[in-house]
Amino acid sequence: MTTSSQHPPREVPEPPAGLSRFNAFDDSVARAALREVCASTAWVNKLLAQRPYATVEALFLAGDAAMAGLGADDLAEAMAGHPPIGRPKPGDPTSSREQSGMAGASEELKAEMLELNLTYQDTFGHVFLICATGRTGEQMRDAVRERIGNTPEQEREIVRTELGKINRIRLTRLVAGS
Repeated sequence: MTTSSQHPPREVPEPPAGLSRFNAFDDSVARAALREVCASTAWVNKLLAQRPYATVEALFLAGDAAMAGLGADDLAEAMAGHPPIGRPKPGDPTSSREQSGMAGASEELKAEMLELNLTYQDTFGHVFLICATGRTGEQMRDAVRERIGNTPEQEREIVRTELGKINRIRLTRLVAGS
């Protein structure tokens, strides 16, 4: 019979260099970096409180848990950090990169998206939010058309899910590299 004392101790792998760098950030630097990921103060505070992270997956899970716990006001604060689809923030490379599917869209599609965005905003009181990374302009248009018919409660949970996807992409970029 084998006992645990006969096995060498398990080595804990070093976290990726980018995660180690994030863990070592001064709180004010980490706070600013996390605000670039998500505009919700509550979300940022929850992630800051759990540093250091042993793995990127642990960071993702903390982000997911923080997103799941956000109330309506916190979700509104998070959404306020996102420009309407088709109108990325001028000079913001993250916004432009994430909405690149609209960059080559026809003027007709851009005009339709503007109209749909306005209808959506009138219906729900906030911008249409979708994880736009990798989506075409047509896919985003189809999504807003479909979601306009949702109840506010359904839409709030869809927005929460979409914010979670966006946050994971942005967290990946934050901890990427050396």
